[in-house]
Amino acid sequence: MQLTLTRPDDWHLHLRDGAALTTTVPDTARTFNRAIVMPNLRPPVATVDAAIEYRQRILAALPNGMTFDPLMTLYLTPDSSPTIIREAASSEHVYGVKLYPQGATTNSDAGIASLDGMLPTLEAMAETGFPLLVHGEVTDHSIDIFDREAVFLDRTLDPLMQRLPDLRVILEHITTKESVDFVKANPDMGATITVHHLMYERNDMLASGIRPHLYCLPILKRRLHRDALIEAATSGTSQFFLGTDSAPHAISDKESDCGCAGCYTAPIALELYAEVFEAQGKLDRLETFASFNGADFYGLPRNTETVTLTKTEASIPIMRPFGDTEVRLLRGGETVAWSLS
Repeated sequence: MQLTLTRPDDWHLHLRDGAALTTTVPDTARTFNRAIVMPNLRPPVATVDAAIEYRQRILAALPNGMTFDPLMTLYLTPDSSPTIIREAASSEHVYGVKLYPQGATTNSDAGIASLDGMLPTLEAMAETGFPLLVHGEVTDHSIDIFDREAVFLDRTLDPLMQRLPDLRVILEHITTKESVDFVKANPDMGATITVHHLMYERNDMLASGIRPHLYCLPILKRRLHRDALIEAATSGTSQFFLGTDSAPHAISDKESDCGCAGCYTAPIALELYAEVFEAQGKLDRLETFASFNGADFYGLPRNTETVTLTKTEASIPIMRPFGDTEVRLLRGGETVAWSLS
């Protein structure tokens, strides 16, 4: 059995920087035509000039014969001014601003502790229609890590959207039924869904031993939340689209006493999404989720090239090069039911 799809895009991706790009860029370009590239480097990508320089480094790592268009984003910091927003909105290569609550995830220490002082900047985004890409978690240590996404919706995102109803928001890597319901209740919003949150729930990570390569942020939740994500992704609803949140870390940083959060899925993401959709009897909706909804939300043309998935088992490599070390793939050493050609 074969399935031919319009070439998909990845609407949430970490490529890292430096020598890692020689692996992450071709691993992504093998499948995806475009990707929204996250700005959480050190130092953060907080200006248009920095974004353009990062884009050039990404393209320099693209092998001859491969095509890939990195869609850049800026990191929202306390220094992000309305002027920076307007400059970004007029740039042909910058497509949004990423909100990281301070301390929420990898390299988020430069993020926002409170939105109170950011209103003029957010107003400029609403005025220009420039998207706000949201990592939706509170970082209050009194809030249980499994509840941080739901609390963020109530404490932060809902009041923000009530105050700025014209603000274009993409809620990234949603992990809870509450987020699914919140997005559905706000029809102008978009949301990305990762393949690992569709495939796994927290028992997979914590029962019968801790599995560090399933540790990500936002963290895996209960099965009922995973099931809500599956329903949303396979529903055909235009608000939900593919975003891998592929986030590589060196093997030593994952398998340590304080392991980093992130799953490396870029090389086999589409094949894994196909498994999820097939299990639901919804393969006919994979193209909408992977290839159409994100482009339509961002107001970009749909791709014209195609890719073909064949129902043939393939082995997933355990490791990929990652600078001077290695990164382990999600489900490394196992098989995947579909092969990309």
